[in-house]
Amino acid sequence: MSSTSPARPAQKSPNDPTTTTTTTPPVTSVLVANRGEIARRVHRTARSLGMSTVAVFSDADADSPHAREADASVRLPGNTPAETYLRGDLVIEAALAAGADAVHPGYGFLSENAGFARDVMAAGLTWVGPPPQAIEAMGSKIEAKKMMAAAGVPMLTDLEPDDVTEDLLPVLVKASAGGGGRGMRIVRTLDSLHDEIAAARREAKSAFGDDAVFCERYLERGRHIEVQIMADAHGTVWAVGERECSIQRRHQKVIEEAPSPLVERTPGMRAKLFEAARDAATAIGYTGAGTVEFLATDGGEFFFLEMNTRLQVEHPVTEATTGLDLVALQFDVAAGLPLPAAEPPATHGWSLEARLYAEDPADDYRPGSGVLWALEVPGVTSRFSGPHRPGIRLDSGVEPGPDGTLIGVHYDPMLAKVISYGRTRTEACTSLAGALARARVHGLTTNRAQLVRVLRHPEFLAGNLSTAFLDDHGAAELAAPLADDEAVRISALAAAIVSGTAEHAGGPVALAPAGFRNVGRSLQTRTYRVGEDELEVTYLRDRAGARPAAEDLDGIVTIGDATADSLVVEVRGVRRTLAVARYETPGADSRVEVDSPLGPVSLVEPPRYTDPSAEVAAGSLLAPMPGSVIRVAVSVGDAVTAGQPLLWMEAMKMEHTISAAIDGIVTELPVEVGTQVESGTILAVVVEPGADTSTDTEQE
Repeated sequence: MSSTSPARPAQKSPNDPTTTTTTTPPVTSVLVANRGEIARRVHRTARSLGMSTVAVFSDADADSPHAREADASVRLPGNTPAETYLRGDLVIEAALAAGADAVHPGYGFLSENAGFARDVMAAGLTWVGPPPQAIEAMGSKIEAKKMMAAAGVPMLTDLEPDDVTEDLLPVLVKASAGGGGRGMRIVRTLDSLHDEIAAARREAKSAFGDDAVFCERYLERGRHIEVQIMADAHGTVWAVGERECSIQRRHQKVIEEAPSPLVERTPGMRAKLFEAARDAATAIGYTGAGTVEFLATDGGEFFFLEMNTRLQVEHPVTEATTGLDLVALQFDVAAGLPLPAAEPPATHGWSLEARLYAEDPADDYRPGSGVLWALEVPGVTSRFSGPHRPGIRLDSGVEPGPDGTLIGVHYDPMLAKVISYGRTRTEACTSLAGALARARVHGLTTNRAQLVRVLRHPEFLAGNLSTAFLDDHGAAELAAPLADDEAVRISALAAAIVSGTAEHAGGPVALAPAGFRNVGRSLQTRTYRVGEDELEVTYLRDRAGARPAAEDLDGIVTIGDATADSLVVEVRGVRRTLAVARYETPGADSRVEVDSPLGPVSLVEPPRYTDPSAEVAAGSLLAPMPGSVIRVAVSVGDAVTAGQPLLWMEAMKMEHTISAAIDGIVTELPVEVGTQVESGTILAVVVEPGADTSTDTEQE
């Protein structure tokens, strides 16, 4: 495949005064009804086309780059999506107040809301999206599947809950109005079916305002293949390449690529996929950018899943392999311009996208919140466009400053999309894995290690994928840190020595290295937490310098030059430089981040003295993150068993179950439905009968 990117197909811009086919006035200013990286992505293309940009922002996003960088921005009072980005009336008021003449919905939030599209047009604004009737047709997955079946698109049969029998298991419960894994449950036993349907309904109602769900057969090891559609109002429908999105957790994509390895090696499959996708778009009179999603088998059979009537999160891999700017094409279509009759040339090269999330894969993908101190990816050649030559593209909605940036709980925890483009699939895989492994990501637990391990896995490199890839190859092993135990100890040693050097350098007088004594040598000790483990680091410092005191490192590691932010070490004769960054927050633990070729290591240095008032009773179940209590299943005095669900929280648009850790009695339950809690809040206390629950720490 060639590595040279074709230019975007020649066509008139909506701002070209010679355009004669435009059915709407030229767009001069566009409001993006969204936030984060997708708002920044649309703004980039809008500016390149000569438009001014308008952003909307919630209170939580007041300092967000998308709001700061726009030509104008309008506050939506509140924090939650329901108060802000889902308030179509406020968004339209903002567009009119700022003088915008068009609205681009991005993805998520109101992007697939037909009523919002109609209201935008009723307000005299250009809607940069598909017709409301097409959104409506695909808005209910139940009705959409009926229409696609009538159009001859291959389908999986829907099931009514009462029709599900043992021989049909497993089945998938899906929200009719949603996507992104919300309102979706795999059911493997009949006795859990109705509970899972109820949970899916609650999550769907919260995320999409619609609790309708349906069931379908679940292909345990299917492959997720989707086709990018671009259609105009003049009858031209393009199938602009396919993507494979089989690497998923909780039915949410984490790694996507174009083209699909399965389609590449299956003769005739691409032509059939493209034909089915065009038929789907034509059946509903579609215009604009959209995606038709299929579930495929390794043999090349495929079945319609859904049609997303919007731009997709993973659209950059299609842009990289086609040379198209899909957002520019959206603006062209919205202006009434025709697409060239001929589809773009076949894809060239290979592109992969990894979604970097603030979450802990080792803890059931628990989303994280807090301060992100640094996000730096090496080898970035483009941002929000391309790349049109081998390299890395970075699309991120966050830009940490000197004081970091707060990642809250109100929105999806995606920090960035890291996209590679290479001449071959192997090149694209290895360059993306290398960029992620070398990235400086400080302050939050992320899925970075899992992404790197997947990209380097032999089966992934061979293109042997399925939606069960993480489970099949050991989700826990794939989530293991990139640094092994020895690398962690070496990194902790570097953190201790560099911290000592920095503390001394920051003092009023710099006379001697930290730990220097004019009589012999001194032993230095620091204690860190690495995950749930405590690690004590000791080293000796004398006139000759520093060396490890621990037996497992002494004689293996030689300490070289130390500065306030780095340390040179030799490990068995191999020299490496470890970069050390320390972050301190008043009243909280210090965080030390060590980056090196040995693998990134995050260390927490607890305060030397603890506050007795901060201690909690034995058996306390603490909120793993900020959120709200949505359901409580027990009362004080109830006997419970280990693993029994006690209550449910909602955070970051997902439902989280809080279960008993032991068999015992519920002695405290300080929350109820609707209670808003911070991370670390006591939700319940479960103790063994007769256990001492005293937290008195007074000394006599």
